[in-house]
Amino acid sequence: MMESLSKLTHDPLLGTLNALPSNPLSKQLHSTFMELLRFSTVIVVTSIEAFFLTQGWKPILHFLFLLCFIFFFILKLFLSKAPSVYLVDYSCLKPPGFCRIPFSSFLENISLFETFDAESLSFMAKVLTSSGQSQETCLPPALHYIPLKTHQQESIKEVHMVLFPIMEDLLSKTRLSPRDIDILIVNCSGFCPSPSLSSIIINKYSMRSDIKSYTLSGMGCSASAIGIHMAENLLKTHKNSYAVVLSTEVLSTGWYPGNERSKLALNCLFRMGSAAILLSNKRDAKKSSKYKLFRTLRTLRAFEDKAYLSAFREEDSLGYLGVTLNRDLLQVAGETLRSNVTVLGSSILPFSEKVRTIAAILWKIFINKSSEIYVPDFKTVIQHFCLPTSGRPVIREIAKGLKLGEKDIEPALMTLNRFGNQSSASLWYELAYLEAKERVKKGDMVWQLGMGSGPKCNSVVLECIRPIVGESKRGPWDDCIHRYPIAALDQGI
Repeated sequence: MMESLSKLTHDPLLGTLNALPSNPLSKQLHSTFMELLRFSTVIVVTSIEAFFLTQGWKPILHFLFLLCFIFFFILKLFLSKAPSVYLVDYSCLKPPGFCRIPFSSFLENISLFETFDAESLSFMAKVLTSSGQSQETCLPPALHYIPLKTHQQESIKEVHMVLFPIMEDLLSKTRLSPRDIDILIVNCSGFCPSPSLSSIIINKYSMRSDIKSYTLSGMGCSASAIGIHMAENLLKTHKNSYAVVLSTEVLSTGWYPGNERSKLALNCLFRMGSAAILLSNKRDAKKSSKYKLFRTLRTLRAFEDKAYLSAFREEDSLGYLGVTLNRDLLQVAGETLRSNVTVLGSSILPFSEKVRTIAAILWKIFINKSSEIYVPDFKTVIQHFCLPTSGRPVIREIAKGLKLGEKDIEPALMTLNRFGNQSSASLWYELAYLEAKERVKKGDMVWQLGMGSGPKCNSVVLECIRPIVGESKRGPWDDCIHRYPIAALDQGI
């Protein structure tokens, strides 16, 4: 399945220039225009001062004029500047050993389900073995039973299992009380109970009555990056606050028991995992935080029917609910990625790379339309990459489009191998891998790229602001980091 889908995709960044995102790009153009306007204001003020000099004004008048201008400029700059947002720390769930599901056990269990025919069983076996996952990935207890337990109460138990441990670990790491948290954001794409997931957390930890809580659903694998973006915007408004983002996917509600080929792949691709992230805009947070939020960006293409329907949850002819993955999914994902990278590059790339990109675009439009677009070198500003773990072929296609090397995609491939595709939480397991390998140095930039249904693409760029050491002895990689990287993954080992 994954290999056949890979052949259908196009390079995420190369190709035509059509359908660039008008809204984010217009915002970027507006920002550039405002920069030019401010520069023009300085020129005008300088010209006025030069005119005053030619008119022989007294020095004290020049001084008062310039003093008023400087005071107004500094005041405006101070009032308009949003507080910096810091990523204090984060925690990732290490699934318990009894949840491990080797390929043989998975295939034996599903063969006992009366709902699957021989063709469906064969198809799922091919998807599983070509996905890039190892024998160590985990499924929640509800999916180990025969028959499966997919009712509401089991899903609530799964929520407790994946969210409570990481919340407690995060609070322990940061030495915070649950009542210190001002903002809580919980994301889970496929399970939206009532009371909400955020209410479950608030009730468990007896949080404050005035906490600002949000639950995000239906956002797909990009939900964690969306949660970070949302928390950043809230922290720009609510000063001196702590925000916690919890990311997971409840798998017991997403199991598809039917035989439609386009819906079966997700049974084999998603695995158990969750992450908890603490953000803050407090002044003293800079001293203890690992990272500073450097840039966040969201783009989506839900306005196009083709893109909107590329991954769609719906019932099959027998009434079984599942997510349909259409054949043009990866082409749509490539276009969505290209739009996000276009805007992100215009704001973070060095001037030389911007000039090369603009020159290549103009060359393609006006001189040689068949020429390939110049792909900017993001490694001039980004040192580490956390890519979507949607499958080995997908990771390699994204790497091809961004011109990344083996070292750059190693965190994504190893996370997929050890833990599987954990939906939106995967980005944090990749960051934990980099930290466990002690590759992230002070001053380094980390790019987390989340892609999900909708479709949408979300970027989070982090700047490391302190040395990070000792992470190999704690976190999800503590007992296995010495075994990675595994060189023979592309041979199916």
